[in-house]
Amino acid sequence: METNSLFRPFSLKTLNIRNRIVMAPMTRSFSPNGVPTDQVAAYYQKRAEGEVGLILSEGTVIDRPASSNDPNVPHFYGEQALAGWQKVINGVHHAGGAMGPQIWHMGVMDGHASGWVPPTPFEGPSGLNAPGSRKGVAMSDSDIADTIAAFGRAAADAKRLGFDTVELHGAHGYLIDQFFWDGTNERTDSWGGNTLAERTRFGVEVIKEVRRQAGDDLALIIRLSQFKPSNYENKTAKTPQEMEEWLTPLIDAGVDILHCSQRRFWEPEFEGSDLNFAGWAKKLTGKATITVGSVGLSNDFFNAFAGQSAEPSSLDELLRRMDRGDFDLVAVGRPLLSDPSWAQKIKAGQMDDLKGFSKEALSELVLG
Repeated sequence: METNSLFRPFSLKTLNIRNRIVMAPMTRSFSPNGVPTDQVAAYYQKRAEGEVGLILSEGTVIDRPASSNDPNVPHFYGEQALAGWQKVINGVHHAGGAMGPQIWHMGVMDGHASGWVPPTPFEGPSGLNAPGSRKGVAMSDSDIADTIAAFGRAAADAKRLGFDTVELHGAHGYLIDQFFWDGTNERTDSWGGNTLAERTRFGVEVIKEVRRQAGDDLALIIRLSQFKPSNYENKTAKTPQEMEEWLTPLIDAGVDILHCSQRRFWEPEFEGSDLNFAGWAKKLTGKATITVGSVGLSNDFFNAFAGQSAEPSSLDELLRRMDRGDFDLVAVGRPLLSDPSWAQKIKAGQMDDLKGFSKEALSELVLG
């Protein structure tokens, strides 16, 4: 298996990485009261030592009272949490890696299994976390303005701490995505709309505020998905034309890279073409894209929560699409949870040494 295309450098604005392998953001919940620990810093440094090109952090929430449904998800605000993130990025840079925080507001959520709830109700465009499921409150104009400003502050803090890029979480049914989706955005004011293009406004304003506070030189990524946790078959954009109308305003507002989340990267996005989500996004916008979705494993991520293990699988199809120019970067999730040295083993052709994935890797920060 010829893997040279995975190990070419990539540069864009503040982002300069040694290869095309990205560690995908994966919620870990190992930051008590929102503060990343020394163990969290060691976890990320270990992946940088394993020659991952770009590490995208687990989702880390912005400064809003109900931005999180989990007390152990990290914050990206406050003196203690930011000091923890400073240790993280210092360790990653020491190991020769690059990193960006994934900046997050969860929106309207179900409560945490522990019974913990935030100090104020969950908030979203219409108080819905799925069609017909009202688990929170609709945001006022002042709520929206404060939230947009908080995204900008988090990005500015990331740049100040020395992170190489920032990713906005606009996927998987969380806040920005709740504005995109007609199933959760029923607003009739200027934050809603009958078309997907109209419903991009919140995301556009977040991007503009990030640019205002963090500058134009920062490499800015947004993660997007068609599917929702409540509807795996959902298509936010049902046609290529609608996808173009969704992505173009985000690009015009200042996004540099589109991180296109799928359950399985090899599945075509629309009939009549074998292009996946990342392939279509690059074709329609000309921007760099990241593909993700069950890379290097035999089973998709959602099955992991049901306790299913996964074995290493061939990268031939991924590399074929990459060599064709469908996408620029490849995000890898579960293999890097289980094995910090995954990228090194791929580079060295040590396919027999690759580890599978089991659900136990979700319950610890694997350091070796």
